[in-house]
Amino acid sequence: MPTIGVLALQGDVREHLRALESAGARTLTVRRPEELERADGLVIPGGESTTMGKLARAFDLLDPLRKRVEGGLPVYGSCAGMIMLADRIEDGIAGQETVGGIDMTVRRNAFGRQVDSFESTVRLAGMGDTPFDAVFIRAPWVESVGAGVQVLGRAESGPDADRIVAVRQGRLLATAFHPELTGDFRVHHYFADLVRRATDQED
Repeated sequence: MPTIGVLALQGDVREHLRALESAGARTLTVRRPEELERADGLVIPGGESTTMGKLARAFDLLDPLRKRVEGGLPVYGSCAGMIMLADRIEDGIAGQETVGGIDMTVRRNAFGRQVDSFESTVRLAGMGDTPFDAVFIRAPWVESVGAGVQVLGRAESGPDADRIVAVRQGRLLATAFHPELTGDFRVHHYFADLVRRATDQED
């Protein structure tokens, strides 16, 4: 049974923990490098990406996160977590830092401000035929991806339908929406299976 951490600097930490536990994972909160070392996988939740980057730096987590990602740690990022996993950002602030790892360009706050939050149906490759009722809160979208990135899903309705909102590159997974808020935990089950397979390969 894998142990999956949730980066507990900001965002829907409890909701992600509950979703991961429903997928059969052991969980822990991650605020320190030594806690990160205990994790077989990691979730980076939503929040405010610039603040999250600053907090990760303040808690001496940013460089350890980058090293673990480079070393093959499975990571799932939702909303701000998607921005944190992007190699490139549009509309970021000067000096904004990310963990990186996914060869994509993400536009920060692309779907608008908090008052522009909305829901859209999204079908995700490999996660069943039933669409997700996806919640977008001050969400990014993916402008472009490199050759090694798989596009898993696009928004099917809402103000900017057909924008890329879910991707995967190897052991890294990212969505622009918040599956932890809906009770539909298929993304977390998918990620937990990814972590299990990665752990099995290393044993």
